[in-house]
Amino acid sequence: MSPQAQSIAKNTTFLTVAYIFQKLFAFVYFTLVARFIGANDIGVYTFAISLTTIFSVFIDFGLSSVLTREAAKFKDRANEYLNNIISVKIVLAIISYLAVAVVINLLGKPAISQTMVYLAGLVMVLDSFTLAFFAVFRAYQNLKYEAIGIAINQIVILAVGLVGIYLKFPLYILVLALLAGSTFNFLYSLILLKVKLKFNLKLIWDKSILRTLFKIALPFALAGIFVRVYSYIDQILLSVLIGDQALGWYSVPYKITYAFQFVPAAFAAAIYPAMSDCFVNNKEKLRLIFDKAMYLLIILSVPATVGIACLADKIILSLYTAEFQPSILALQIFILAVIPIFLNYPVGSLLNACDRQARNTFNMGLTMVLNIILNLILIPKYQHVGAALAALTSLTALFILNLGQAPKIIKYDARYLAIKSAKSIFSSLIMAALILFLKARFNFVILIIIGAIVYLGIMYLIKGFTREDVQFLWQAIFKKAVPSEEETLRG
Repeated sequence: MSPQAQSIAKNTTFLTVAYIFQKLFAFVYFTLVARFIGANDIGVYTFAISLTTIFSVFIDFGLSSVLTREAAKFKDRANEYLNNIISVKIVLAIISYLAVAVVINLLGKPAISQTMVYLAGLVMVLDSFTLAFFAVFRAYQNLKYEAIGIAINQIVILAVGLVGIYLKFPLYILVLALLAGSTFNFLYSLILLKVKLKFNLKLIWDKSILRTLFKIALPFALAGIFVRVYSYIDQILLSVLIGDQALGWYSVPYKITYAFQFVPAAFAAAIYPAMSDCFVNNKEKLRLIFDKAMYLLIILSVPATVGIACLADKIILSLYTAEFQPSILALQIFILAVIPIFLNYPVGSLLNACDRQARNTFNMGLTMVLNIILNLILIPKYQHVGAALAALTSLTALFILNLGQAPKIIKYDARYLAIKSAKSIFSSLIMAALILFLKARFNFVILIIIGAIVYLGIMYLIKGFTREDVQFLWQAIFKKAVPSEEETLRG
């Protein structure tokens, strides 16, 4: 491996580990907070974060992604690009913050909800600028500092939030904890720009540069808007149409389901460069990478989905107390979305790597519309369970829409994937039967360990996975070497 490839791999590892750390700590933090404050208050907190998260995409407008790409190409102009983007972001931040303030007042929420939204709006603004600052470091292929910032940010949030709850501070201490973490990350990234890259920050409005950047950013912005809306609109509608307690019940299965997202996200980040290269140079290798990626994510997502669905009641009652019992059915439904979430990552990576990003964005837009319609229909009838059904249906639709485009790029091996899926489902069902048989006797953690051992054992016996499968992806991603098709498809 070349020194440059080693550096990229090392940087990617830094960031991946940081995201895993963040997801783990965020999940633990959310669980502890939910136990302490109950369903209604966790619903108030979730609403504030969801509302501002949707509006945050209008501050960035895809400009950070464009900054990374353009600064990587023209490093001598990176400072100029950043200054122009910061200048326009200040205007977008003011407009977005005012829009958030108008919306929260129009919704007629209680004073505590309004206060939390105002504070969360500050978090939204700071995080957007931090995103731009670290986008420059990504252009320089230095992800170490961003990884450190992510880790410390999460530690600050956890420390301030838990201490505040223990000392019985008002509910808005939870958003102040986020603000403390975001303030650190903002100052940290700003200082790094000054010290490490010697950037000189000032307001610049170069119309030609901004016109170019916005033109490039538009597809990124649209994709970001679609993703944010279909990911968070259910929580807004649930709070507005039903109430914050129902949102609190829904937020638990939502958090548990998306806690797994770092797995396919990290995986997709690893295979995306290989897919881009193979699209130009080796279509057969591209097909093999796609098949193996889909297969490995199938054998990870199916048992996770089946296992958590079987243990939903024990997980909810053990981690979140009896007050969250209404979350059990919603979790059993929502956790099924893990499968389309996982599998959409390699499919989406394929589309983006092969110049089909416009179609991917269009499918996201359709999914957003479908999600809004389903939520408006299902939430009034089934409350938080309806929101879970809408999310599952929408995410499955997105996967199907994107998968339908894959044959236009490669002729993936549907028979191979069907056989591997059948073996994974078969092994998962045996695992589920054993879990249900032992359910009354053991803690859910012990049952998860037993289930994992049983699943892996059966998969090995029926050749559901082989050493060659894993070896192929390792070589494709890191060593640029490809075993023969006969070798990779063995078993």
